[in-house]
Amino acid sequence: MTERKPQGMTFETWVEQQIRRAHDEGAFEGLSLAGKPLPRRDRDKTSYEWALEWARREEADVAAMLPTGLALRKEREELPGKVAQQTSEDAVRALVEAHNERVDQYYRRPVEGVWVPVGMADVDQVVAEWRRSRPPTPPAPAVAEPPPSRRRGWWRRRAA
Repeated sequence: MTERKPQGMTFETWVEQQIRRAHDEGAFEGLSLAGKPLPRRDRDKTSYEWALEWARREEADVAAMLPTGLALRKEREELPGKVAQQTSEDAVRALVEAHNERVDQYYRRPVEGVWVPVGMADVDQVVAEWRRSRPPTPPAPAVAEPPPSRRRGWWRRRAA
């Protein structure tokens, strides 16, 4: 916008006047699609397909658009990979329990659309599998205590 719309002029008249002025100044010269028809849009796409196409084009996370049940099922499939990256048993337990809590909340709330069954992960089984996949830790070398010092305290030296 170059200026504010003057009072008493309709919006359409003001816009047309600006377009005419820009055309006279050559603002529309050399445009890439000048004189060509607009590209056709596929009218048979659903809103979901359009959103997927948009997300891929914008490099957005498509998984965030999944229904809750499918997102939880996808999370369950990715759980072994996430568990393998954990460094402690407590972290593994926390990760699996957090997933099970989300599944529990999914079961407790009403679902819009199609209900997708999602199973809970067995925490003890996942932890046992995590332990099996870890390389065995070598036992810590036994630290031998140094022999007691043969030095006598200064008070004993004075008495001798």
